[in-house]
Amino acid sequence: MAKHLVDIDDDALHAARAQLGTRTIKDTVNQALLQAGRERRSHVKRSLDRLARSDLAGREDAWR
Repeated sequence: MAKHLVDIDDDALHAARAQLGTRTIKDTVNQALLQAGRERRSHVKRSLDRLARSDLAGREDAWR
């Protein structure tokens, strides 16, 4: 794990801490980052699933 020196908005930190139920800055930041990553992966998965279900027949000339 790497150490990073960052400025964190106190109001945003307190709001995230309350939402996540964390006690320390480290736990709050790590939990928020993990949650953001899970949400992103979920969004990408939904997009790929939607694409896989799409009917692409007849679109082979669409790029021309």
